[in-house]
Amino acid sequence: MIRVVVETASTNDDVLADARDGAPEGLWLRADRQTAGRGRQGRAWQSPPGNLYASTLVRLQAGDPAAATLALVAAVALQDVTARLAPAAVIRIKWPNDLLADGAKLAGILLEREGDAVVIGFGVNLAHHPDDIDRCAINLAVLGASCTPGMAVELLAECFARWLARWRNEGLAPIRTAWLAAAHPIGTALSTAEGDGLFDGLEADGALRLCLADGSVRVMHAGDVFLI
Repeated sequence: MIRVVVETASTNDDVLADARDGAPEGLWLRADRQTAGRGRQGRAWQSPPGNLYASTLVRLQAGDPAAATLALVAAVALQDVTARLAPAAVIRIKWPNDLLADGAKLAGILLEREGDAVVIGFGVNLAHHPDDIDRCAINLAVLGASCTPGMAVELLAECFARWLARWRNEGLAPIRTAWLAAAHPIGTALSTAEGDGLFDGLEADGALRLCLADGSVRVMHAGDVFLI
């Protein structure tokens, strides 16, 4: 079920409240506009009308892979959708779940957990992108795609359900394989708070492998990563 509102503070906040009230897995909420949208680490997310702002709910079950790996599921699903909408563009995943086109940020994903509920928020620059942030951004319209938020969330809900089922039934391995195929190549130079290095793939649990100048490998389970 996809619920649509004209305006809200944050779709993630609303779906978290729904989760506390017992809402089932598969709920989606899309807003035309957010007044207090946010990204990872509390960053503000600009939310003008015309872009996609949507959140969904996953209820963790016994036997599911680690909840944190839903970040990879969400990234793979969203990259799948945006690649279909803009087939001529090269859209890559940056660990763990940002989408970049020509090195510029196209979309972001925010996961928040409460009990057995994981709320996954998607922000996608469909028609607009900010030009006053500390990194380059881009939108799908610039890449030749024409898609309304309503069309985008329908595609995303279908695609996410398919990848979620694979994650639940087949484990993390196929998700990891798809993520690596859609990500920046092995050997890409990355900058992190813990130092710079070269992308060396993912651990079996989805953690980032960063090859340092001395040949050692640092494994990262969290933190910001930037392309150099």
